[in-house]
Amino acid sequence: MNVGLGLPGGDPSVLLDWARKADAGPFSTLALLDRLVYDNPEPLVALATIAGATGRIRVQTEVLLAPLRQPALMAKQAATLDRLSGGRLTLGIGLGARRDDYKAAGIDQHGRGARLDQIMTDMRRIWSGEPYAEDIGPIGPAPARDGGPEVLFGGFAPATIRRIARFGDGLLCASPIDDVDGLFRATEQAWRSADRTGSPKLVAQLNAALGPDQTLEEARGHIRRYYSGPEYTELPPNYTDLVVQRMLTTSGEIRAAVDRLTGIGADEIIFYCWSPDPGQVDRFAETLA
Repeated sequence: MNVGLGLPGGDPSVLLDWARKADAGPFSTLALLDRLVYDNPEPLVALATIAGATGRIRVQTEVLLAPLRQPALMAKQAATLDRLSGGRLTLGIGLGARRDDYKAAGIDQHGRGARLDQIMTDMRRIWSGEPYAEDIGPIGPAPARDGGPEVLFGGFAPATIRRIARFGDGLLCASPIDDVDGLFRATEQAWRSADRTGSPKLVAQLNAALGPDQTLEEARGHIRRYYSGPEYTELPPNYTDLVVQRMLTTSGEIRAAVDRLTGIGADEIIFYCWSPDPGQVDRFAETLA
């Protein structure tokens, strides 16, 4: 089973320590969240730095809020990072659910799903080397992988599942663990219905932290700060409390989650660590060993 770590977004100064430790350990991927109205580092910039400081581990956006970005520039940035990292980029893409992010970007939140579909059409065309438009030539550089970097879509709605079959390589599933099986199976069914060859990549993401009570409370505090506020749409009013309650906090819970998700066909599991303590990397490595 491939296991990755989600990097803490609240303290950019620790990211390279995290990255070097994880690169030397048993982990497959380092992921980084995306928000605009928050004090997290911009993910494509940060992951480019991390890719330069590591030699093996993959880097992943989790998830990049693509509708906030201009597609031609975003395609160029992603292709550049993919090329310079030797094909180690996974582009996790999603819509986001915060009104303030859209307001700050000057983007209308309504119709963001249709906007994402058009963005993916444009980026796939750019990555294939075709002209951007009738009077605009190709936009390089070419990504490391033909057709563009690996793309996973994050989300829960049927539209997300259809989008995977049309544009993506797989699902990044941050749902409660009881819901993961159904979303995995729906993704596989949509893939087959679209006559895609092979199989979609199925990735599960869970929040987790290991360590003494102080570390766990710090992690819970970061989750609350990230998810709290009146700007969320399409989420239940008690969503923040539910996320905090579901965070895994013991080695036994983490090993049980790995066993369960492996059994339902996960190709990779990302444990998103909310404590900035780089010692989290060692604790997770010991647990997984």
